[in-house]
Amino acid sequence: MWRGGQRGWRSAAADVALALALLVIGLLGTDLAGDDQPGSKPVDAACRVLIVVAALALTLRNRAPAAVLALVSVATTIYLVIGYPYGPILLTLLVAVYTVATRLPVRPAALATGGAFVLLLTHTFLSPGPAAGWTATLPTSAWVVVPFAVGVVVRVNRETAARSLEEEARSRAEQARRQTDEERLRIAQEVHDVVGHGLAAISMQAEIALHLLPKRPEQAETALTAISRTSREALDELRVTLGAVRQGAERGPVPGLARLPALRDRLAGAGLAVDTRVIGDPRELPTAVDLTAYRVVQEALTNVLRHAGVTSAEVTVDYRADEVTVEVTDRGAGAGAAPTDGGGHGLAGMRERVTALGGRLTAGPRAGGGFRVYARLPVEPTA
Repeated sequence: MWRGGQRGWRSAAADVALALALLVIGLLGTDLAGDDQPGSKPVDAACRVLIVVAALALTLRNRAPAAVLALVSVATTIYLVIGYPYGPILLTLLVAVYTVATRLPVRPAALATGGAFVLLLTHTFLSPGPAAGWTATLPTSAWVVVPFAVGVVVRVNRETAARSLEEEARSRAEQARRQTDEERLRIAQEVHDVVGHGLAAISMQAEIALHLLPKRPEQAETALTAISRTSREALDELRVTLGAVRQGAERGPVPGLARLPALRDRLAGAGLAVDTRVIGDPRELPTAVDLTAYRVVQEALTNVLRHAGVTSAEVTVDYRADEVTVEVTDRGAGAGAAPTDGGGHGLAGMRERVTALGGRLTAGPRAGGGFRVYARLPVEPTA
């Protein structure tokens, strides 16, 4: 509101300054114009009054452009009908026409300007000057048509620029909204992976503890310790993931393939032995690729733990020149992951992650029994 009021005051001050400038030019310049037009009526008090009325009317030109044009047109027409010299008063008419053309829609502006032109045209037949009659029509029309045309062009340019700015703002808002949605989806996937894996491991360890507690309570303590460690690690990872939502929160290191040993140890405590094999020379991968590869392995092993009914699984990581591949296999009943038609949320999430990076994921039962998840992720070759 304060800025709007400030702009209003600036506009009003500019109108007053313009009106005063035209008033001074009119009062001083009309005498000079009369010296070059011997046949015109000498400048007198009535002439100056008309000049003052026409000039001061411009102080309201942006508030009531049509009314100002009507007043200026009447004052100018009377001025010319009386026979005063052509002079600076026509500048006030020019400004009034231009203002109407820039401030009003084209049709109302054209009607107001046409009325002013017809009114002004009367002096060509009523004025006693030598240039009266049809010969004065063309010069008279120039004072109306030219500023009107210029004003319409300026208005169209302003509207086009405003529409462009509005479209740019709308485009930026849509882009920001898309980025927000993508970030929410990414965080939702991260939370699903972290919570799903952690709860699966804790559930398995809890079952082991309950099984051992009546018969061998001293061994149940090991399972309970594993539950405590797994829950703490899952909470830490979840806290890192959700830290992205908080503005200004420091984000911890993003999980990657370097954390496979810790994942293997955690699952070992839940009763799933994981044999990891690395082919090629391990190297630093792009963050998104490293995270996606880790999440694929984590989700696949979680599904093995939940559904396969086996106590072991194999993980193979292959570092190649232009890609990295991860493979998770088990020898269970073929239900180590969600169905290959994409019905499982875990498999769908893995496929979305891999596809978003330009990779490919395949998952399904193995020919010799069990289940296989295989992901290929492209990597820019290093120099």
